Amino acid sequence: MSNIRSAFTSGKAFIPFITCGYPDIATTEECVVAMQSAGASLIELGIPFSDPTAEGPVIQQANIKALEAGTTTDKVFELAGRLRSKRGITVPMVFMTYANVVFSYGTERFCERAREAGIDGFILPDVPYEEKEEFASVMRRYGLDLISLIAPTSASRISVIATAAEGFIYVVSSLGVTGVRSSITTDTGAMCAKIKSCTKVPCAIGFGISTPEQARVMSECSDGVIVGSAIIKLIAEHGADSPAIVGEYVRSMVKAVRGGK
Repeated sequence: MSNIRSAFTSGKAFIPFITCGYPDIATTEECVVAMQSAGASLIELGIPFSDPTAEGPVIQQANIKALEAGTTTDKVFELAGRLRSKRGITVPMVFMTYANVVFSYGTERFCERAREAGIDGFILPDVPYEEKEEFASVMRRYGLDLISLIAPTSASRISVIATAAEGFIYVVSSLGVTGVRSSITTDTGAMCAKIKSCTKVPCAIGFGISTPEQARVMSECSDGVIVGSAIIKLIAEHGADSPAIVGEYVRSMVKAVRGGK
């Protein structure tokens, strides 16, 4: 069992996302510490990129501001290593970024640095299933999982993608980009049921979830819930004061996905 899979062994998982370096590295570090303290099961660290095609305006703006603040891939590696070695982060951590970030850094070198920093896997939303082996074959040599995404448009390919999945499966709840949504109309229950008929790899639903009630509903058919834009909005509103507020928000979402326990 990979370290990522361990995030799903103690009940439903809550997985928060954060854009590293927004508004600065120090705030990111404190937010991650607060997330673990609040009960997060696994944490997604977004490496900022100039063209984050899967992201809505909230996370796009966070990427732009993080880059303007001088955030680099090397600084994110340093942050991850510090979180592991000095800040007591023990939950699994994965990088969420784009293929060009990995490719331009050098896939082998990127994976080596990630393993040294204590990272457990990657989410690359612009890499389709048919092209994943270019990255996954290298990542496996370093004990890293490449997380597969299954979207509403993946219906005819769910079994193929799910059977080959590693770590966990990221179920995209809605068409389009990330962002807070007032309602989620996709039949995520049917998607998750199909996934579960093909594999024992856990699945977590993301895109559009922002409230404890939405998280509770999505957790009923899945093994976990992923939230990003709502957290970035809190950071945008509260800046350097956001870690405590993010921690309270994560605590409320953890409670929701675990049925109030």
